[in-house]
Amino acid sequence: MTTEIVGTDAGDARITWHRADTPRLVLAVSHGAGGGIEARDLRALAAVLPAHGVTVALVEQPWRVAGKKVAPAPKTLDTGWRGIWPAVAGQGLPVVSGGRSAGARVACRTATELGAHAVLALSFPLHPPGKPEKSRAEELLGAEVPTLVVQGGNDTFGRPDEFPEGDYELVEVPYGDHGLAVPKRAEISQEEAVALVTDAVVKWTGSLG
Repeated sequence: MTTEIVGTDAGDARITWHRADTPRLVLAVSHGAGGGIEARDLRALAAVLPAHGVTVALVEQPWRVAGKKVAPAPKTLDTGWRGIWPAVAGQGLPVVSGGRSAGARVACRTATELGAHAVLALSFPLHPPGKPEKSRAEELLGAEVPTLVVQGGNDTFGRPDEFPEGDYELVEVPYGDHGLAVPKRAEISQEEAVALVTDAVVKWTGSLG
């Protein structure tokens, strides 16, 4: 594991690299508006994917590196993501653009522009909680590259059955909330829930040409 500071027009971002011995893909993945790269799904992917030929770049957006507690506007998040792209694309490998929550929106919005090989959307916030009329489906459907959505069954930002039909894959984590946490009364354990995430991403990245 190594870290790298990357200057962007939105400030300094930080990349934590988890490298595969013989990489065939890079997964560049960022956090949401309410947390950092310590999120359970991001940590699990960084631990598991390198053994499957995927180098994982965990990206901390400039606002997090600067110690701010509130994420900036989407336009500024996109600026930060554009700024880190040369570092992740500079590995000479196809890059899967990914993120959780707000980071998933960034990945979808910029995929075509940046030439992403595919998009991984963890806990895509389809709409604000309780406001299904404010749909962000257009961002997801606009990615125009192979896309995998991993969504908690009880995500208040959009349950799997709320997602529109489209050219993407969706994997449900039963009982999972927006952080993909499952309650103790659930029929699966937290460890099993996280394994559902990593297994799905391993299988999906293995299918990418």
